[in-house]
Amino acid sequence: MADKMTPRLKKLYNEKIVKQLEQELGVKNVNQVPKLEKVVISSGVGKKREDKRFTETVELTLRKITGQEPTSRLAKKSIATFKIRKGMGAPVGYLTTLRNDKMYEFVDRLINVALPHVHDFHGVSRKAFDKQGNYSLGLKEQTVFPEITFEDAAVLHGLEITFIIKNGSKEGSTKLLEAFGMPFEKGGK
Repeated sequence: MADKMTPRLKKLYNEKIVKQLEQELGVKNVNQVPKLEKVVISSGVGKKREDKRFTETVELTLRKITGQEPTSRLAKKSIATFKIRKGMGAPVGYLTTLRNDKMYEFVDRLINVALPHVHDFHGVSRKAFDKQGNYSLGLKEQTVFPEITFEDAAVLHGLEITFIIKNGSKEGSTKLLEAFGMPFEKGGK
């Protein structure tokens, strides 16, 4: 069997983006260039954690979008207001971590296919970076992904996508995501 295809974004990163970022950021060592380490896609089930249809839809959506089996997350601490006990039987959310080729393929689909389908889209916020240079993005509904069928869209839920960037700073991570084609809002700092 022939070598499997290298994802487009991974190839672009290795051939062009690394050299470009090395010059723009003024780093001397190629290992100091920001690099996408992993992407975490998660969704909480909130008040609907007892609704079996809703939790199954969330789990199925993450499986279809990422191509991996999501893991269920149990409550880490008790919160009386939300009627949640630590380690409670029903999951409070699901998450999937993507690395390597699957990660690059997902980011490519997110930037070039899913985000353009967001209603009234004017770009993603430039303010969603943390101190380490990681970037978080929230989507109000899962229907922007082409893998989601009409039946899957009957129950709407949001998604949280976090880009974990190695050697990142706000500036370096912004330049990396811009090089990938991330559509940031115009004029925001």
